[in-house]
Amino acid sequence: MAGNPLIQLNQAGQSVWLDFLSRDIIRSGRLGALLREDNVSGVTSNPTIFQGAIEGSDIYDAQMKELAGRGVAEPEKIYEAITTEDIREAADILKEVYDRSGGQDGYVSIEVSPDLARDAGASITEARRLVFEIGRKNILVKIPGVPEGVSAIEELTAEGINVNVTLLFSVQRYEAVALAYLRGIERRISAGQPVSDIHSVASFFVSRVDALFDAMFNEKLPAAGTENEERRIRNLYGKAGVANCKLAYQKYKEIFLGTGFRLIREKGANAQRLLWASTGTKNPKYSDIKYVEELVAPDTVNTMPLETLTKFKDHGKVRVTIEHDLQDARDVFEKISSIGINLGQATERLEEEGVKKFSDSYNDVLGAIARKLEGMAKKAA
Repeated sequence: MAGNPLIQLNQAGQSVWLDFLSRDIIRSGRLGALLREDNVSGVTSNPTIFQGAIEGSDIYDAQMKELAGRGVAEPEKIYEAITTEDIREAADILKEVYDRSGGQDGYVSIEVSPDLARDAGASITEARRLVFEIGRKNILVKIPGVPEGVSAIEELTAEGINVNVTLLFSVQRYEAVALAYLRGIERRISAGQPVSDIHSVASFFVSRVDALFDAMFNEKLPAAGTENEERRIRNLYGKAGVANCKLAYQKYKEIFLGTGFRLIREKGANAQRLLWASTGTKNPKYSDIKYVEELVAPDTVNTMPLETLTKFKDHGKVRVTIEHDLQDARDVFEKISSIGINLGQATERLEEEGVKKFSDSYNDVLGAIARKLEGMAKKAA
């Protein structure tokens, strides 16, 4: 396939979403250009991205002043007003993609407060409120795939709310949330409600997995007793993240391409697609497009930071790689276990750290808003 590698990903069956959102990229026309020129078909975002836009520019200052002038002083309310306006505008730009794809693509994701990750009931209430407040069909509500989130995923799906299950680090947790999605779909079918317009993605994080496991390998190296043992450890660097995704994709096929789901699909249900998240390369020793080239897979989504998307467009090579070296992927985790690393504990740590990072980012952006408001007040005095 010749031409734009991003379009080639579409031709291979993979959707390209942008892991970035700001008012500038919306109103400058850049987002629309990405849709037209590169077949970008969705947007994900998070508080860290908004924090950078709020602190690093003045594009939100006018809205913040207007809100403050109306007596809206709480950073939480200002943050929600900023994000819901951006989400709404981005959703309007993506509506054509949503319609053209039959609801498969064209989404913008918004997350419930990260502080609610361990409270299923509060997450459900918040998701309902956000969907009503934004008032657009092509919205995915982010719910962390922690144990407490499983029941929220089922309930929201049953209510007809589209969910982006985030912070997935293990195949076991992915299976749990995929089955929760199916239970929600089955509840709608049993209640005689439509399911053809219900969509969901399960966001499997990649580079964070390698970052943690590589750090663990660093800790193991000094204790290696022989050159062979040291070589065995060194050969594991940079392999856990992609291997994890390959095994998750096999589980996806088992759940959604098997006989059991076929009967549900005949009633209009859609598979919950896997989404590769955290795909910007953190380790400079690895390819800057490692988590795109090595995870080309039909019926999946890759959401890329703008920098990664630009680099892949420049020098990416597309071939379906998700089924390559499956036995090697299984062997990676057997070898990791053999050097004394507990896989369950490692993925639980990633989950805990992921929830904390989301919560910290949320509190950081609230702090940024508070500082901006304080600066504005001083200038006005």
